[in-house]
Amino acid sequence: MRRTKTMLFGDVLKDFFSQPYVAAKVAEGKLPETWREVVGDRVADCTSELRLENHILYARISSGILRSELFYRREAIATEINRVSGVRLVNVLIIK
Repeated sequence: MRRTKTMLFGDVLKDFFSQPYVAAKVAEGKLPETWREVVGDRVADCTSELRLENHILYARISSGILRSELFYRREAIATEINRVSGVRLVNVLIIK
């Protein structure tokens, strides 16, 4: 098979990373940085575990006060994580 059109390597990588599965995996890898950007440094420092399974994000927070505050904002946080990451990554946020 002979290719008639040459492509720039940057364009090939752009096409590869724009595929939905690959984009979701890259966003999942950047989840700790996205979490810190969305909730702030103080909450991110109190987060001991951050796990994503089947579009459910589990966050373990060591501070009870911050945990209760995040509990009331969990839908807004999930929406903001999806917006920042660019893909539908989190459907439900469970705070422990």
